[in-house]
Parts: sequence; structure tokens; C-alpha cells
Amino acid sequence: MSVPAVISRATTEHIAPAERIHYWEDYNRRALVGLSCTSYSEQGLLARQTNIEVGGLRLADISGNAHAIERSPQTVRSAPKDSVFASLLLKGEAVFLHENGCLAATAGELFVYDTRRPYLFGFSSSMRQILVDVPRDLFTQACVGGGLPGPMLFGRGTAREGALVAALGSRLTGLTALRGGPYDPADAEGTVLDLLGQLAEERTGGRPGTDVYRSQLIVAEDYIDRHLHDPCLSAAQVAGVMGISVRHLGRIFESTGRSPVRHIVERRMVGARQELTGPGARETRIADVAHRWGFSSQAHFARLFRSRFGLTPSEARAEATK
Repeated sequence: MSVPAVISRATTEHIAPAERIHYWEDYNRRALVGLSCTSYSEQGLLARQTNIEVGGLRLADISGNAHAIERSPQTVRSAPKDSVFASLLLKGEAVFLHENGCLAATAGELFVYDTRRPYLFGFSSSMRQILVDVPRDLFTQACVGGGLPGPMLFGRGTAREGALVAALGSRLTGLTALRGGPYDPADAEGTVLDLLGQLAEERTGGRPGTDVYRSQLIVAEDYIDRHLHDPCLSAAQVAGVMGISVRHLGRIFESTGRSPVRHIVERRMVGARQELTGPGARETRIADVAHRWGFSSQAHFARLFRSRFGLTPSEARAEATK
């Protein structure tokens, strides 16, 4: 077990405005990829970047004001880079120009593209993205056997696609925030590659990554955690979003030792207990807690709570506020 390794950090904030573009281009040439940059702000380019290593992948957390970066045909020849980039836009809007067209994205969407081909990436306002640098051979081996046929945009195609992008975003933001303590680099790398492979598979006809059940479980758990307060959340809803059957969803959860329904109830119980025993618990109404965590019946909630924790909700709250 280890923690994500920070390779380098950079910011233009303390660089003279006239020197910021040159500084940013030089830093990225060494740390990420050769490019040219243009700023449209009177302040010049205000940008920051943190690069970390996760197994055989590199992640770059990049934020800045309005600007554009370009890998022209000349730059591709003079500064070769043999990778596939997956750029998840967390803030702002972006356009991606390539030799065969243009893609436009908003926050929450994902670009996947080959650094051997020319492109221009433009941001019209303040932006933040997390970029995954996947060596092309690794991408071909783990994600798409035939390679990437062209730039792709993911996030708006289907509910399943949106769920996969959301799960990838949860994993990437957790890794770049350096939170969660020790982790298994090989497991984190495998999860990211599995999710990218699933996204690309339907578009390219390529084969999925290894251990598909593991990445599908991550997608399901992530969707459940983000919808725990929805009283209509069910196994059927989760399966529908993922584009699979309820029976297949049950197989995905077999490794956890509990069913999807049991997992939903458990996550709700844990969340409710944290609210009842945390700061401000004395003023918290149990009926409100039950409702917020998706229980339509306070009596049913109380029975489940006592069965899980050995105390009624009132007893748990009283013990925490002594």
C-alpha cells in the first residue's frame, strides 16, 4: 500500500504576466506534453497544475482562466508524445478542434484523444480538468485492442455512459485530492483503465478491460451513494442506469456478501446514524432524519436501526449528546 506520489506542481500566479505563457509551455513540455498556449485575459494566463503518479498512469489536475492550448502538426513532430489522454472537465466549457471536426463539452463530460494527432483545446472561461495520461500501448492492451480511431466525447450519450463518467470522476477527484490515505496503485490503475475501457468499448467494438465486475461494482456503489436521499432508489433503478438486468446487478454485488437492496439499506443506516450522533444531533428530529435518508416510515426506520446498531434512534442520539 502507498499514497499517490506528487511528481510536480506549478502555478503562474507568481510569474510576471509577460512571462506566464513561456513558463507554462516550458513546464508542460517537461511534465506532461509539448504544446503552445494562448491567453485571452488582460491578466495573462493564470493557471496551476499538480501532477501525480498512479501505477503506470499519470494524472494532472489543471485549473486556470480562459485560454487555449494547441498541439499543431509541427509540435507533434518536434515534441512527440505516444499517449492517450482522457480529460474530464470539472468546471467551465471547452471546445476540442481536431483534423476531422470539433467537439464541445460542459462540466461533467470527458474527452478521450490521441496525443500523436494535432488538436486545439479551448476554454472560454475559468476551468478545471483532471487529465489522465495513459501510455498508448497500455491503453491498447487494457482498453481498446484496435487503438483509438479518433477523438471521443463521453457523458451525454446514455444513462449508462453518464454513470460510468460519474464513477470515473469520483475516483479521479479522490486520487488528485490525495485523500483517503494508503491505497493500492495497481488497483487504482486497473479501475481507471476498466472504466475507460467500458466507455470506449461500445463506440469502437473493442474488448472491455480486465475484471469488469470490479469496475461495474464501483459504478453501482457510486450511483447509490449519490442517490441515497431519493426514496425511489431501488435495485431496478440502478440496473436501468447501468444498462444491465437486476439479476446481473446481483451477481456484481456477490463479492460484497450482500445484495444491492441490502447495500442500499446499509448505506442509508450508516448515514442516518452519523447524522443522529454528529454535531447538532440534539436539535435533529428523528422523523426528518428518516425522511432525508429515504425512509417513508419512521417506525420501519426505527426497527431497522435497532436491528443494525442495537439501539433505537432516540437512544443513539441521547447517548451521543450526553
